Amino acid sequence: MSYFNTDGLGFYLQNAYVKDWIDNTMVFMEVDNVKQFWNELLKLELTSKYDNIRLTPIRELEWGKECFLHDPSGILWHFGEFNTK
Repeated sequence: MSYFNTDGLGFYLQNAYVKDWIDNTMVFMEVDNVKQFWNELLKLELTSKYDNIRLTPIRELEWGKECFLHDPSGILWHFGEFNTK
């Protein structure tokens, strides 16, 4: 198991692969500014550097905005910004 930490945020990874889990895994990460985050994702040119990566542009919903990254392992990452009222 490995722990990754940056700027006070962290997560664990372990060496385990269960296809049913991967095919049904979604991670939501709240960001301050989804448009800025989207532009940073585009600058990384992930789709040209890695196989099996998909980016889905920002959608505006009643609760806020989000964009998506499908990573090479099949995990769907949601990057979202909640509306502030």
